[in-house]
Amino acid sequence: MKVPQHVAIVMDGNGRWAEGRGWPRVRGHEEGAESVREITRACREAGVKALTLYSFSTENWKRPEDEVGALMGLLARYLVQERREILDNGVRLNAIGQLERLPLAVRAALKELMHASRDNKGMVLTLALSYGSRSEIVEAAKALAKKAASGRLRPDQIDEAAFAAELQTAGLPDPDLLIRTSGELRLSNFMLWQLAYAELYVTDTLWPDFRRPQLAEAFEVFGKRERRFGATGAQVRKGP
Repeated sequence: MKVPQHVAIVMDGNGRWAEGRGWPRVRGHEEGAESVREITRACREAGVKALTLYSFSTENWKRPEDEVGALMGLLARYLVQERREILDNGVRLNAIGQLERLPLAVRAALKELMHASRDNKGMVLTLALSYGSRSEIVEAAKALAKKAASGRLRPDQIDEAAFAAELQTAGLPDPDLLIRTSGELRLSNFMLWQLAYAELYVTDTLWPDFRRPQLAEAFEVFGKRERRFGATGAQVRKGP
């Protein structure tokens, strides 16, 4: 089975999963955390090099205060509970987004685990937290503008590589596969630059129900895709 090197996932449907069962929305987030654990392990075991999870968007701060608080508490517990497994399996933890907006306890746990795992050579697990791609792109443009204004960079030196180097994902390959659960057909302000040539896989399965069998199905579909990157199918099949 052909395995993507970088998988990005929009983990959607936790609240609807719980509401459909007559339970509080936080119960869906708790069950969704179990999917995070299982999918992270499955990706690592399959040989995926990078896994990026859209965990909390900048827009999610608009949600009810009690739900946001519950999500932050779950995140803090996840970072503590998964510490041993991340370190024992050579996973390097990474995070992107407006991390300064996170509660202090979450930031401290995140910073500690990122530091502890910084030299690990296995899969890179990136959590997109308080993340919004538009603001990320604006900040990258500002950084390039400052370099140009100070004379450290000529405008004609700005190309795709220079721009990508200013994004928070600098150093990571662009995603090969984007998985979105719950059937929603939108990117939701997630990695708009990086996903330019990703294969899109949308499933009606809600995130708490997305486990190893569903991941294997997504990989199977990915393996059947012909990735042309602007070339013709005949050119791709012919090879270099």
